[in-house]
Amino acid sequence: MQDGHDGPYAAPIETLPRRVPAEWIDHNGHMNVGYYSIALDQAMDHVFDDHLGLGLAYVERDKIGSYVIQAHMHYVGEILEGEVFTGRFTLLDHDAKRIHILGELVVDGTVRALAEQLIMCVDLKTRRSRPYPDWAQKRLAQMLSDHTDQPRPPQIGMPLAIRR
Repeated sequence: MQDGHDGPYAAPIETLPRRVPAEWIDHNGHMNVGYYSIALDQAMDHVFDDHLGLGLAYVERDKIGSYVIQAHMHYVGEILEGEVFTGRFTLLDHDAKRIHILGELVVDGTVRALAEQLIMCVDLKTRRSRPYPDWAQKRLAQMLSDHTDQPRPPQIGMPLAIRR
């Protein structure tokens, strides 16, 4: 029996709201850069656990995990202590072994940070990449279909560079 569901999937998928704790605030008076990644990672658990069925229960049961192999974060606004944020996720693409996903941190309807991530399926016994199981590939195909018409922020695919 698999966790998650076969769709349809909300476009985008939104997580429950969370409040920024005081310990996430740095000397600049806003959320520390590292906590943006933690907030997105914890929010993404919702997508993998509750929607795709590729979360913790799947990892423990089948010894297959999803590794982030590349990430590109854009900080487009500050997130302050006590503010309430949600995670918002749009599947951009996938193949048999990889997921390309957009995660956003949103406060009061405004995107404050976004991260483009490339995730790979890994067999935890061999520590090598492998295809996602057929049932998961079907879910990813459904999610991609459900997310196809979502707007893509201009930051997607941007190289890291000083623009002159």
